[in-house]
Amino acid sequence: MSSLPASPVSPPEPGALYLAEIREQPAALRRLLAQRSEFARVAEAARGTNLVRIVGHGSSDNAAAFGVYGFALLPGLTAMRDSISLTVYYGAKLDFRGSTVIALSQSGQTPDVLEYVTRARSAGAFTIGITNHEDSDLARAADALLPLAAGDELAVAATKTYSNTLAALALFAAELAGRGDEVASQLETVAEQQERQIPLLEQAVASIAVPFASVGRMFVIGRGPEFATAREIALKLLETCQIAAEPLTATDLAHGPIAALDHFFPVWAVATDDGSLDVVVEAAARVRAAGATLIASGPAADAIADAQFRLPVPTPPAPLLAPLLSVVAGQLFAGAVARAKGLDPDKPRGLSKVTLAL
Repeated sequence: MSSLPASPVSPPEPGALYLAEIREQPAALRRLLAQRSEFARVAEAARGTNLVRIVGHGSSDNAAAFGVYGFALLPGLTAMRDSISLTVYYGAKLDFRGSTVIALSQSGQTPDVLEYVTRARSAGAFTIGITNHEDSDLARAADALLPLAAGDELAVAATKTYSNTLAALALFAAELAGRGDEVASQLETVAEQQERQIPLLEQAVASIAVPFASVGRMFVIGRGPEFATAREIALKLLETCQIAAEPLTATDLAHGPIAALDHFFPVWAVATDDGSLDVVVEAAARVRAAGATLIASGPAADAIADAQFRLPVPTPPAPLLAPLLSVVAGQLFAGAVARAKGLDPDKPRGLSKVTLAL
């Protein structure tokens, strides 16, 4: 009796993993919120700190730029993206007493982040690892662990682990400020907004991706907490699309980089209705005056006049949380442009990474 030939297995669509993990962000955020008791417990242990030092690489370092604002605006603490090199490679003898170190590593295995945490802890810092992997070297090296709870992230370019890192920093800062209930409720609202916005943004980026398939360079501008978004969108464009995207603050654009703009050098502007909006609007006007193509995104995208392309997102319950919504437009746009260029966002050239779940 002859057997029927096996049906051929179709290869996955390019970017299928990347897109699936973007779509999973609302669920990942809710998994993080389910760990809130751990955030409250670690915040209690960290009380009395006078300086927050945040370290990480790549997307984690971009998230650290957001954390600087979160700790200043919620508990009123000075926070900094600290130099790993000064401690690990140059042996600087820094006074870590009274500091809380927050090490960001999705895998929990980044070697120099681990070495920084080890040295900072021995020098008197209270050290916290924020990672997606409970059984990792970072979890063992730090005094305390805050779980990302994002689930397996198999695409090379970080998406849901990045947004969960933003949420983790905001939630921890809120717990330090005694505002955990308020910010946890706001983050639940953000998860609902993500669910509604992702399908709409998928349609929107598909309609504008093709004109950008020939683009080789871009600026991405933002200000305040959204500068982290500008940095992360630029990284996604670089990783997935091979676009030499450079993040700039809206103010930095006027100090030299504006001279590079022309019709073939597009600029992405991230706008939120907070204290930085006027600066971003002014920078966008300079972009248009230089003849460059302009993409406006963020909750206040409509405040930017004359943008040829718009990718607005919902208004968050608090301006500080806008980056959790704004970044999604850039993640989806990068994936769509990569596919338009014949690239696979799941397989960026020269990169590999698997971040494991808790």
